[in-house]
Amino acid sequence: MMNLFLRGLEGKIALGDTLLNDQNKSLKANRIIANPPFNLSEWKNDSIDKDPRWEFGLVPNSNANYAWIQHMIHHLEDDGLAGFVLANGSLSVGGTEGKIREDIIKADRVDCIVALPPQLFFTTQIPACLWFIVKNKKEHNGFKKNRRGKTLFIDARKIFTRVSRVQVEFTDDQIKQIADTVRRYRGELKGYEDVEGFCKVASLEDIEKHNFVLTPGRYVGLAQEDNGDDEPFEDKMTKLTAGLAELFEQSDDLKEKIKKNLGGLGFEF
Repeated sequence: MMNLFLRGLEGKIALGDTLLNDQNKSLKANRIIANPPFNLSEWKNDSIDKDPRWEFGLVPNSNANYAWIQHMIHHLEDDGLAGFVLANGSLSVGGTEGKIREDIIKADRVDCIVALPPQLFFTTQIPACLWFIVKNKKEHNGFKKNRRGKTLFIDARKIFTRVSRVQVEFTDDQIKQIADTVRRYRGELKGYEDVEGFCKVASLEDIEKHNFVLTPGRYVGLAQEDNGDDEPFEDKMTKLTAGLAELFEQSDDLKEKIKKNLGGLGFEF
């Protein structure tokens, strides 16, 4: 309640485990804003698999990320918009969760993905991202572009202002740069253009070619680098670390493909 009050918002607060006991079963929201716990494990009970919220598949007990995503999709009205923060692993995880992500993408629910810079949050160093989910990408509610079959990817990992050795933040201008890019994509503002290394509108066919992985760096490409050496060491290391994290994700994805292909030939390991 204090969190809502500090932001000038009002809402109903219900005490309980939202995933195991949906506190707002009949709710259909026009807007959903959420910051669920990352990578929550051991979250299920024996009866939860029968819940109607799991439209795109049953979520494993080892990680609740896709339970949160489906929970929000379930409670979104037809012309609504959901925006939430999740760990970067949600963009590229394979297995059961990867199949759920594939089905959500094929249902054309993913409107925009934003990769965030490391060291942005006080409470975790886990790389994070923003998801924006819709049920209707046609023109409505001020969105003047038909976006069916398209997803906007923004790589904001290099857009930050350093406030300490271990902390970065977005300035108002940097937030506006990201937000206005989304507004142009949706037709609220005019003049959207893909920017190499920063933003790219990809089709469902493009995403399928990337095996339904949603990591923005795979789509936006690499920006032209400034060869000057006046960049602070901490900023340079933050950017290099972000790039290395993406390479690790790609390596994990490749490893899973190799294991799957070898398994199909009868060589399990």
